[in-house]
Amino acid sequence: MPELPEVETVRRGLQPVLEGARLSDVHLNRPNLRYPFPDRFAERLNDATVLRLERRAKYLLFHLDTQDIWVTHLGMTGRFQITGANAISLDASYYHAQTPQDRHRHVRLLSHTDNGTVHIDFYDPRRFGFMLLLRPDELYAQNWWRELGTEPLSDALTPDHLYAAFSPRRQNLKALLMDQRLISGLGNIYVCEALYLSGLHPDRSGTSLTRDEATRLTQAIKDVLEAAVKAGGSSISDFSGASGELGYFQHNFTVYGREHQPCQTSGCTGIITRKVHSGRSTFFCPVCQS
Repeated sequence: MPELPEVETVRRGLQPVLEGARLSDVHLNRPNLRYPFPDRFAERLNDATVLRLERRAKYLLFHLDTQDIWVTHLGMTGRFQITGANAISLDASYYHAQTPQDRHRHVRLLSHTDNGTVHIDFYDPRRFGFMLLLRPDELYAQNWWRELGTEPLSDALTPDHLYAAFSPRRQNLKALLMDQRLISGLGNIYVCEALYLSGLHPDRSGTSLTRDEATRLTQAIKDVLEAAVKAGGSSISDFSGASGELGYFQHNFTVYGREHQPCQTSGCTGIITRKVHSGRSTFFCPVCQS
């Protein structure tokens, strides 16, 4: 499933061709994704202008001049594709075009800016993604929205904030980091990588965390996410950016997916171990993560 860096990569790919753009020719190829499309979805998008494009956790928010907010969640396999003269071209040494199948294209529209017109297509082979169209007060009243935790790349995530959120809790650090009510947008890959970078064992309880360790973990979260965004995210199966390119952060994994391989910490003799937490694989070094 696309995690925060992948969704941020998509946002940055769409931003130049959608912010300030007028939408037209909106066409739906089916009545639903994970959920039915909102009533009059295509009609309400037609001729709307996108004022700004934001990301909250793993959600994309298209703020429209109609006062509606077009909310998109990519699910497991959702992706936007830009085609046309304005399509963004990224470094071919790291990105490789991926052509999606037409049968998985569920939404198509045109985006008109001063620089020209492009097609924006949304593909989702497994259809676990969804789209909503809500007024701001409707969005802010949604339980799932109100329960979203702190944005990890924002100034709100500080060592003091993390320590206050984690230290009263007995759950292990892996579970706490995956809890979207505490920190939103973190997923399995980047939690494993951040715990390794901070030298913390995933089985440690929140109550065992010291303030110095909270500082290390906070910085590790930000460093890992920023590096992943810079790399265009991670392409494990079928994630790609908005222009069809594959991210390359998976080539920088230090622990994730490296079971039985030597730890990369200089001087460490540990071997990367895999353990299952709540049905998700956790990769860590049992020697240098304590």
